[in-house]
Amino acid sequence: MTERLLIKALSGGKNTKIITLNGKKMTKMPSALGKLPGLKTLVLQNNLIPKVCPELCNLTQLTTLNLGNNLLEEVPEEMKYLTSLKNLHLSGNRICRFAPGACDGLQNLILLNLNNNHLTQLPQEVSRLKSLTYMSINYNQLASIPRELCFLENLVELQLNYNQLICIPEKIKFLKKLQKLLLARNNIGVLPEELCDLKKLRILDIAGNIIQIFPSGFQDLKLREFYCEGNPLFLQQPVISTQQENVWSLQEITSRFVMNQLAENNPFLMDGIERYPQVRSMISQGKTCAICGQYFITVWLECVRFVPPPKDWKISKNLKLVPLQVLICSYKCFTQRDPNLFGIAQV
Repeated sequence: MTERLLIKALSGGKNTKIITLNGKKMTKMPSALGKLPGLKTLVLQNNLIPKVCPELCNLTQLTTLNLGNNLLEEVPEEMKYLTSLKNLHLSGNRICRFAPGACDGLQNLILLNLNNNHLTQLPQEVSRLKSLTYMSINYNQLASIPRELCFLENLVELQLNYNQLICIPEKIKFLKKLQKLLLARNNIGVLPEELCDLKKLRILDIAGNIIQIFPSGFQDLKLREFYCEGNPLFLQQPVISTQQENVWSLQEITSRFVMNQLAENNPFLMDGIERYPQVRSMISQGKTCAICGQYFITVWLECVRFVPPPKDWKISKNLKLVPLQVLICSYKCFTQRDPNLFGIAQV
């Protein structure tokens, strides 16, 4: 059956534009495909192909290539010759690496699907995919997002669900066209302030991470859909500030200044502090803010404000019944004994 389809396709010569050979139990890519330079679409998903044939390099007019659900272990080097390629589907393989140079010629690639593979990292060369608009790498083992990915200025949708990410790079602010960001089921603990620079972001999914609070300006995002279930966002034990007055004492102001200067290794203060044991004793009781890292002596509640999420945000069903407010670290210093307590505050 496969042979007959190939013979028919080959008989069409340059006029053959589409070949679809799904689920044919093929164990190798037919080298005869190299005789079809006019081919536009090649679909070989659900087979047993472990690597591409060298003749793939001849398909310079190919715009769509689907090799999903095969046995590939790398994004092959031959991809760099497919200079017209716009859609590349490689999901459901065993891909754990990119071959050197694989991204070099993919200047017109718009969609890249690498779901359900074994990737632990992305190469710096992904920055060469200048036209990339949709990127999906769900169900892999990525531990980080390379900064180079953040320079794909045409990226509109980025899916990284079910990986092992622990943070989001600050450089994400350069994805100015990003509208959809899916980060569900990772190990992300903090959202960077720079996320709030994504003015076109409309869909954000951070469900199933370990996020406790949101950065200042988060409520200004123009989201239409927001999903955050499965994060430790609830205030279990309210922390009561011991602040008695609205004005800092001179001692508190001075102590904070001294501690921050010492942290910066100010030589004048480091020399002077040795001469004043009473000051040294006082600042030895200093603590740092669990959120912004600033120093303090007396417990104050000044760095946090509670902001209700916008009414037009669509959120997960299981959150709609809970009266929530977003906890925002705004400036200066918020203090708490247990840094795991705060996230979203119950009202």
